[in-house]
Amino acid sequence: MSSQGAYGYAVARIRAMEHRLLDQGVLQRMIDAEDFASILKILGETSYSSALASQTGGSDFDKVLESDLHSIYEEVRTFVPDKKLVDIMRLHYDFHNVKVLLKSMFNVRTGGKKRWDLLTSLGSQPLDDIIANIETEEYRLLPFGLNTLIPACITVWEQSRDVLEAERLIDKRMFEVMLEMARELDMPGIVSWVRTRIDGENIRTLLRLKRFGYDTAGALPFMHDGGTIDVGMLASLISEPFETWGRAIDFSDIGKVLGGIDASGGYSNLILSLEKLLDDHYLDKIAAARYSQTAPENIPAYLWAKETEIKNIRVIAVSKRNKGDKDHLRRLMRHGYIG
Repeated sequence: MSSQGAYGYAVARIRAMEHRLLDQGVLQRMIDAEDFASILKILGETSYSSALASQTGGSDFDKVLESDLHSIYEEVRTFVPDKKLVDIMRLHYDFHNVKVLLKSMFNVRTGGKKRWDLLTSLGSQPLDDIIANIETEEYRLLPFGLNTLIPACITVWEQSRDVLEAERLIDKRMFEVMLEMARELDMPGIVSWVRTRIDGENIRTLLRLKRFGYDTAGALPFMHDGGTIDVGMLASLISEPFETWGRAIDFSDIGKVLGGIDASGGYSNLILSLEKLLDDHYLDKIAAARYSQTAPENIPAYLWAKETEIKNIRVIAVSKRNKGDKDHLRRLMRHGYIG
């Protein structure tokens, strides 16, 4: 089967799976629901019903969502011609697990306890293998250059107890690997999307650093190479009001959408608004491939839509448990690509 024919089949499978995504009407019913129990009842009428059937209590809800997302990743991986197209979407979970395991190690060394409850099965690599190789210090068996990265992170922590610096090194390597994988796929649309995600993460990080009083020199090491916007230019924005950032980088896709953010509500609201805008922008960019019945980009577009759906469900669930304001909740909702 030709590559085009292979992706034609894969896209047809994705089109069929799109019907499982929640439409806006279901999400609206969940937002209007009176409590968490009502949310569970609504989800029980959707594709989440089988996952919910295994739930033993409200505390298992996150695991239910994780299980549902994991099954989607595994299903898509069975029919995609190049598995890296799925693995690239799961990569951030692999590096999340590395962070959790290293922080747990550091915690134990200072008299604390392991926190493996934060690990996830959603990565592209078998979780048990990652745990075993880090626990036994068999770093040479780890993928993604982690064989040298993990000892470097441990050295940093032993010398300075600076967990933030260790996290910075891990994030830097994650985006390097993501871009390497995208280029190996030789799919321009995927490369462009990854570069956009790097830009977005840099802007998100920059806003958080601005909140804590960082200057340009302090922010620059936290900027990731590989995006479409020069990291030096980005770092220099930290001394400017957020309202001016969009105009400064309006030559980029992300710069053009920053102007839609209301910056008057303080850093907490601003960060939440930025994260929502970025998630929507990533979906809009990759979902443009839906006009083609053979474009490989349809695969990450569907997977990102599913990730977005899970995020929306989690936001709604947290709001209901905390008796949050419905209007505020609506503003936090990411949009999907189905009506």
